[in-house]
Amino acid sequence: MLRLSACLLPLLAVQAAAADAPAEAAPEQLAALHLEWLDRSVDPGRDFFQFANGGWLKSNPIPAAYSSWGVDQILAQQNQDFIHSLLESAAQDSAAAPGSEERKIGDFYASGMDEAGIEKAGIEPLRAELQRIADLQLRADLSSELAHLQAIGVDALFGLDQMQDFKDSSQVIGVAMQGGLGLPDRDYYLKQDAKFTKIRAEYLRHLARSFILLGDDPAAAAREAHSVMAFETRLARASMPVEEERDPHAIYHPMEREALQRAAPAIDWPGYFEALGHPELQRINLAMPQFFAAASREMQRTPLTEWRSYLRWHLAEEFSPYLSKAFVDEAFNLTKVLRGNQEQLPRWRRVANAEDHVLGFAVGHLYVQKKFPPEAKRQVLEILHGIRAALQQDLSGVPWMSQATRAKALDKLALIEERIGYPEVWRDYGALQVDRGPYVLNLMRANAYESARELAKIGKPVDRSDWDMVPQEVNAYYDPSMNNINFPAGILQPPYFDPKAAAAVNYGAIGAVIGHEITHGFDDEGSQFDGHGNLVNWWTDTDTQRFQAGVDCIARQFSQYTVDGGLHVKGKLVTGEAIADLGGLLLALRAFAASPGADSAPVIGGYTPLQQLFIGYAHSWADLYRPELARELATADPHPLPEFRVNGTLANVPAFREAFKLAPDSPLLKPDACVIW
Repeated sequence: MLRLSACLLPLLAVQAAAADAPAEAAPEQLAALHLEWLDRSVDPGRDFFQFANGGWLKSNPIPAAYSSWGVDQILAQQNQDFIHSLLESAAQDSAAAPGSEERKIGDFYASGMDEAGIEKAGIEPLRAELQRIADLQLRADLSSELAHLQAIGVDALFGLDQMQDFKDSSQVIGVAMQGGLGLPDRDYYLKQDAKFTKIRAEYLRHLARSFILLGDDPAAAAREAHSVMAFETRLARASMPVEEERDPHAIYHPMEREALQRAAPAIDWPGYFEALGHPELQRINLAMPQFFAAASREMQRTPLTEWRSYLRWHLAEEFSPYLSKAFVDEAFNLTKVLRGNQEQLPRWRRVANAEDHVLGFAVGHLYVQKKFPPEAKRQVLEILHGIRAALQQDLSGVPWMSQATRAKALDKLALIEERIGYPEVWRDYGALQVDRGPYVLNLMRANAYESARELAKIGKPVDRSDWDMVPQEVNAYYDPSMNNINFPAGILQPPYFDPKAAAAVNYGAIGAVIGHEITHGFDDEGSQFDGHGNLVNWWTDTDTQRFQAGVDCIARQFSQYTVDGGLHVKGKLVTGEAIADLGGLLLALRAFAASPGADSAPVIGGYTPLQQLFIGYAHSWADLYRPELARELATADPHPLPEFRVNGTLANVPAFREAFKLAPDSPLLKPDACVIW
């Protein structure tokens, strides 16, 4: 994002000034730098991730119930611990008005915690849905049954959702997306290395055990397991690779009904739309035409007996975690295989996680009233505005960009909307039925409610007040169609943002997070959208070529990294996040250099302000991953693993080389550093 040379000199001047005349650090600033997290036996120029976090990693092994463990999860757990008391109080509040958010929060939690009732009910809450599937006798009925299952949250073959029209971001259109796989990604079915082969064998056994739980004898369960595996493997072959999905042009194919019928003739589109409650739909985006052609062939050729097995399995897969212990344990067996977890979370945490999914904004409303003071929002906005100013300065002077492209880039930056903490308009759960009856039925109704809420947006102007993340979530995001950056209250706490920390530490942590999200507007994907969120080319051909050279550099660099015994990271999949990491850190560096008091910032624990900033950045990525989860993320997730987000990013930052005086043979001294902006 920033040109490396543009931020080098003023930052070095800040470092030198601090070293020559250090200010005195306050005790709380020393504490907030967390020097106890360091592993000083590691050369920072050889592995900065381990240097900055080695002490923390040794003291914080992954708990048995988790597949990864890091500062983000600890913060999320602290948020959940706080929310736990709210849920318990709501469940015990018999005076809460019927239909109120407080009553729904309490009733949902109570239904999930009713272990005896859930055990007694067994599979009965699913009986009606299983019967619907058993009653399927005609292929003509498949489309409406798919619509019904999708509406209650089952990943049956594909899914219909809403999206802002890429070519007219003021309007909402429907979008049909590929789906229907029980394993995390197509590679799990198709790659032939030993570990993927072993996972497939375990998955097949898991399928058979699940069919036995549904009431089948072992021989029938084995046949059905092989049938489902073969069916999903055919879907996997037809599925678009996840790295290709990052190209918005590749997943944008708006079609009228006649074209939809030609693209996937065995799907009864009018009947499907009617079953979803939207018979008026005439035009949607068929995101992956090749997949839907294959899905259509399956609807024509696959025997209905196999379809019934496939649909029963996906129904069970979706709702097993909310049924009796036998189903919960079997669902967890697959989690162990895929992610390496050793034991299940306590029941209350599992219910709280589900409540976030179902009533997350109602819970978030209570959370922010008690947990997010206005002063925190003000301080974060100061850093954010410094980041914006740094990006504006860089875009105004980047030498390789033509004036025509520069003007469009500055226009886009000016239009980026800032959203901090929580939505101004809270989500309405008034029509959602929640009671203390069967837990799984609350989940079904909640899924149907959310599906209806989303699909109701189609054909209407965009609601710019809507948020994709609940306020208590420890995360942040940029939306290219909205052209907005979003920072939930949940992440605006230590170690990401600490009011007691030195400014350099906060710029390295939350400043880099803010810079990361704003850079997404100018990464290889976000840069294809203009300031109004429309998919239009605002680049000259020459500028595109120069930009793409930097993008290719990042992809090559990250493709060299491996996980879990040699599985390579997909460089083209993680490019957008890696670009945002680099841009975010460079923006944080420049914004800190321009911030009030930077010239007199204190040396803390022997570390200069620049060094503090890099340590703060690395601390925000203190994380451990089990090898099973690392494999899944490297296969299907656009985010690189934390050690790569630290070492890989710093290898492209000249100011880091100077701050820690890297030796000439340092692996973090990248001679061909990638330059994006």
